Amino acid sequence: MKKVVSLLFFLFVLNSCDDGNLVQEDITFENTATQSCSTNNIIYKLKDKEALILEIPESSFINEPTLEGSPRIINISSTNRVVYRFYNGAVSANNICETIPPATPIVTDQWNATNGTIQIITSAVKKTDAVTGRTKITGYNHNVVFKNITFAKNNGTQAYETFPFGDYVTTATTLPFGFDETVEQCSSSKQIYNYTSSEALTLDIDPDLIKNEITPLNSPRTGVIGTSINKLVYRLYSNGVLTPDYFCNATLPILPSISQEWIAESGVTNVSGIVEVTTSKVLETYVHTIVLKKVTFTKGNSDFTLGDSYTYGELITTN
Repeated sequence: MKKVVSLLFFLFVLNSCDDGNLVQEDITFENTATQSCSTNNIIYKLKDKEALILEIPESSFINEPTLEGSPRIINISSTNRVVYRFYNGAVSANNICETIPPATPIVTDQWNATNGTIQIITSAVKKTDAVTGRTKITGYNHNVVFKNITFAKNNGTQAYETFPFGDYVTTATTLPFGFDETVEQCSSSKQIYNYTSSEALTLDIDPDLIKNEITPLNSPRTGVIGTSINKLVYRLYSNGVLTPDYFCNATLPILPSISQEWIAESGVTNVSGIVEVTTSKVLETYVHTIVLKKVTFTKGNSDFTLGDSYTYGELITTN
């Protein structure tokens, strides 16, 4: 009997001990929003008296979708930090972002990640016009997951094979598309262009689409976008003002510099990437109305569409 009692006592003592690796404490921030500091490279989540903090360079969040099965991977280190904090009162953004944080609440405990990786899967956030079908990229969603992460605690360590941090959204640069309906054409290359002070939409149009002949009613000339004939390119510029002198050169001028370049996907006859030209005559001039249908632009792994129909503009020619 004494042996049985002694064995039970031993088991009780063994199960009561905490060597730091046996006790798992849950960290749950799944239903809390991700916030960011404007003055440093910290994004974080707050919940009552707890904070989950991620400090990595802002450049880690690239506005470019990742391919399926190929997340961006960053090693956790002294510069790429993951920290879990406990406070003695309700925590706020000021406790995370301020150079000199408020005196209260006080940090009562802190777990520092000692190893593992930060995996980021990025996708474009799009808004679709219900009427035209046109899509705009409004931002990029970065889903962050910690893999094989180990936290160092006061009483040992705690490890997770997969630990979801959550989503962090960055803002996309707005593509204005603020063009008027008058386009110009280069005399030698016959390239057509429309522009504002900061953007341009160029079309290396098939010469057969621009003829000084009136098109029959509801029978426009049609072609499809290609890589050379009917090549369509959208460019956004910085460091300068775009003027007519920029166009029709053998090589593109250095300034203003191109900040983004989007190239239209090759079209499929009667399906997508269609160029339509309707020609009418006004006095001694011909007006060629150019319409783009179901056009998709791509840049890297990003894409957007111009919708079902987009009026590129009117080109005026004479005999």
